[in-house]
Amino acid sequence: MIRSIMSGWWPAGYRKPEGWAQNLKPSARSPQSEDRAPTSVSAAIEKGQAALLRMQNAEDGYWCGPLRGDTTTTSDTIMLLNFLGRGNSVKVRQYANFLLREQQADGGWPIFKNGPSDISATVKAYWALKLAGHSPQEPRLAAARRRIKELGGIHRVNSYTKFYLALFGQYDWRGVPTIPPELMLFPKWFYFNLYEMSAWTRSIVVPLSIVWAYQPAIPCPPEATIKELFPDSRRYIPLDEAVGPHSFFSWTKFFLLWDKGLKAIEGQGGHWIRVWALRLAEDWMLERLQDSDGCGAIYPGIINTIMAMKCLGYPDTDPRLVEQLQVLERLELRHDEDRAVEIQPCRSPVWDTALSVIALAESGLERNHPALVRAAQWLIAKEIRVAGDWRATNPKGPIGGWHFQFQNVFYPDVDDTAMVMLALRHVDLREPLALDREKACRRSLDWIWSMQNPSGGWAAFDRDNTKAVLTKIPFADHNAMIDPPTADITARVLELMGYIGYDRGYAGIQDAVDFLRQEQEADGSWFGRWGVNYIYGTWQALRGLAAIDEDVRQPYLRRAVSWLKSVQREDGGWGETCATYHDPSAKGGGPSTPSQTAWAVMGLLAGGCGADDPSVRRGVDFLAASQGEEGLWQESEFTGTGFPKVYYLEYTMYRQYFPLMALGAYRRACGRVP
Repeated sequence: MIRSIMSGWWPAGYRKPEGWAQNLKPSARSPQSEDRAPTSVSAAIEKGQAALLRMQNAEDGYWCGPLRGDTTTTSDTIMLLNFLGRGNSVKVRQYANFLLREQQADGGWPIFKNGPSDISATVKAYWALKLAGHSPQEPRLAAARRRIKELGGIHRVNSYTKFYLALFGQYDWRGVPTIPPELMLFPKWFYFNLYEMSAWTRSIVVPLSIVWAYQPAIPCPPEATIKELFPDSRRYIPLDEAVGPHSFFSWTKFFLLWDKGLKAIEGQGGHWIRVWALRLAEDWMLERLQDSDGCGAIYPGIINTIMAMKCLGYPDTDPRLVEQLQVLERLELRHDEDRAVEIQPCRSPVWDTALSVIALAESGLERNHPALVRAAQWLIAKEIRVAGDWRATNPKGPIGGWHFQFQNVFYPDVDDTAMVMLALRHVDLREPLALDREKACRRSLDWIWSMQNPSGGWAAFDRDNTKAVLTKIPFADHNAMIDPPTADITARVLELMGYIGYDRGYAGIQDAVDFLRQEQEADGSWFGRWGVNYIYGTWQALRGLAAIDEDVRQPYLRRAVSWLKSVQREDGGWGETCATYHDPSAKGGGPSTPSQTAWAVMGLLAGGCGADDPSVRRGVDFLAASQGEEGLWQESEFTGTGFPKVYYLEYTMYRQYFPLMALGAYRRACGRVP
């Protein structure tokens, strides 16, 4: 009773469970019990561990698998090289080779593996191939033109595609949403300001606003123009038409009128205002290049920064511009068999390393194994010790946390921070490294608590970034303008907190449980914001709730378990495609994949199913049978999410560490006394 009352007013981040620091260390090992798991499972674990250990960076101790997206990053890189006057580079042909190998039978390009062709991706690829020297008479480009027409034509592309086309005179600026640098002038207390946008949107929009102000007229090679894609003489359609149906009295209409007004006064008024705004945008952008793999450490921020620097007059020899081009080059993935090169959206070493450590430890690798110790040392060194953008809405929050990439100090995220701490608790470290872990985890634990939203949930990068009205801005069609709390991240935090020793007696934990219950779908599943999709969300919710000892017999958890069982496929696996973000009625449907099967198995085990449960056993059999001789699993689908409905990801290591994690959980379940 007293504990519950105290938790209502005592700041959660400063009142920790007794023994919290001890709980961030491996528990004392009991004598090794008999392995009761089937031989096939034990063999799969051994092969999976060996395969994952081979993938570790031998020098520094991290893991980082290729992170693949769709073809738009590669298409945009061809555009960028032409913007820079390097259209004759040999790399352009290598990028074009990748685009050709990814073209679908219907002539278009998708935004996720085995998905339908997408209009923006297809127009970008078509134009990029023309910039690379391919003739519109080639059968492949003729097929692409037909597909573009079938998909509704060039006017259906998204805002950022129109923006890039307009730079080369291939689309009229009147049809491109205004992104004025004057948005930098709005103070943080103003209802509309930069920090009400999501972290990734800021890194995209600020440099792009500089480009908007200059609107450079880049010559398009005559053979690369795309006038044949326009159905008539119009080279744009009004934004009113592009955004689709809307009422006159709506936020959409308000922003459209605002856009029209901004276009009308472009070039008018005090020149000093534009100069001031541009200087603020430039300073903001340059500051976020420090100790970072580009602005936001994501592809759009990187290329927009490069273009912004050129608009501002930076010479090619400027060290900051040279560095950004090197950052871009490090995103290349080479396919030597057909001389093709693709561009990754970013890199994922912190995420991959944390999950690899968890998978190896939870599948039985000794906690003092040199591979785990080196990985822990690398992770501890990556802790963030400077204040980032999150301070705008969380000014009193303590500094801490981890980011996703190699360098991205302005953008720690809650998901990576929780996952790193979950990993570090598995490694047996000696002093002084053990003390460094405790200090880093103390700081990061306080930071996570400070990031909890008023709703009880956690988001990725910001606190209280929930102003849905901003999604009505014309350039918000990347479907990620804000960063609201989500079920999957909230459940991840609960998992961490439960292992540390928090329970429902702490107000913050109770608020998080209430948030999860509110977010649950009627059928018992949870939406997955950062993984595909309801299988991911449901697994994480069950795992997080189990960690705080939530009674699995409760009806809402039984519904979740029943839903997972209801979507198991005949082969024993689970699968779900990115199409479920467009059509939720298709949830739980798709070819079986190792990563999603692993999520489902772990979800069932967390939900109270034993090792003898038929669904669990069938899922484990699928994982054991689908493993290759070298201990590797293969996957036919994208199972990661960037921006729902817009950009998806193939984490190539998901198929390795999640099955290993699930098999480890199953082996532990086999040894439990009923």
